[in-house]
Amino acid sequence: MNSLFKRIGVAAAFSSFFLAMTPVRAEGTISIAQQFGIGYLILDVVRDRQLIEKHGKEQGLDIKVDWHSISGATAMNEALLTGALDVASAGVPPALTVWDRTRGRQNVKAVASLGSMPNFLLSNNPAVKSIKDLTDKDRIAVPAAGVGFQSRTLQIETARLYGNAEYKKFDTITLSLPHPDATAALISGGSEISAHFSSPPFQYQALEHPGIHKILSSYDVLGGKGSFNLLYATQKFHDENPKTYRAFFDALAEAADIIKADKHAAAQTYIRVEQSHLPLELIEKIINDPENDFTIAPQKTFVYAEKLHELGILKNSAASWKDYFFPEAYTLPGS
Repeated sequence: MNSLFKRIGVAAAFSSFFLAMTPVRAEGTISIAQQFGIGYLILDVVRDRQLIEKHGKEQGLDIKVDWHSISGATAMNEALLTGALDVASAGVPPALTVWDRTRGRQNVKAVASLGSMPNFLLSNNPAVKSIKDLTDKDRIAVPAAGVGFQSRTLQIETARLYGNAEYKKFDTITLSLPHPDATAALISGGSEISAHFSSPPFQYQALEHPGIHKILSSYDVLGGKGSFNLLYATQKFHDENPKTYRAFFDALAEAADIIKADKHAAAQTYIRVEQSHLPLELIEKIINDPENDFTIAPQKTFVYAEKLHELGILKNSAASWKDYFFPEAYTLPGS
């Protein structure tokens, strides 16, 4: 975990420089940023196999790919909207937020999903069996309190149980903490943190410890498998770079197929590209978990679009998932 924090620190420092850049983009170049974790495995495979370059050459185009690691959707979106970045990645709710706020201007839309992975709300309090048992004495750790994937998912479930007017009911006991810190706090039991809305691989690690149990899955809220992270870009990049965009999209599709065909090799790729110190066996366990689907097809994203609009978080109403995706994705079995 220490190495992860060093990487995040480097990424944060780099993003400050990165945002100050004012590059001129042209067909044949693409700048991509991802965050950290197994949820970005498709991008790891694309990078490791140089699949964008491969599909570019099939179109007679030599593509230069710039890869960047940026922690947090805020820095990611600033880089995207200033033109310093071509493709960003974040959870479904943050991606929908930037789509909503840029309509009629930069017109940011999603490129593809990076797969469906459940996020678990965990607790070390034996009295807490569901979110109905949470009290003012509990503290829920999430990466981005009030606005991130985990918080928005909890707000949707809270609205279902207590009514839309109460969707922020648990915001008062929610605090921002990186997954590694939150996991350590939950396991030790020596802090105010009694719950953690986690994500892979951290939730797998936490559940190996006695006394820690799941009280909610994001799949429970969505009614089935649902996309965790999305890739998104501006209308300008999409329209002005058709060959580069197509090569990128085709590379993502091939990477998803590669993962499904050889999950052991995919786990090795993750360890190598992410320079992870996690056991290979744990990564293989995650990739082989039937709840995890490394597909570029969006799943249950429209649930977020509908519910977040209903709660007033999104100003714009989407008629379907295709409203916030670029047309290349329309052939996918999306939702």
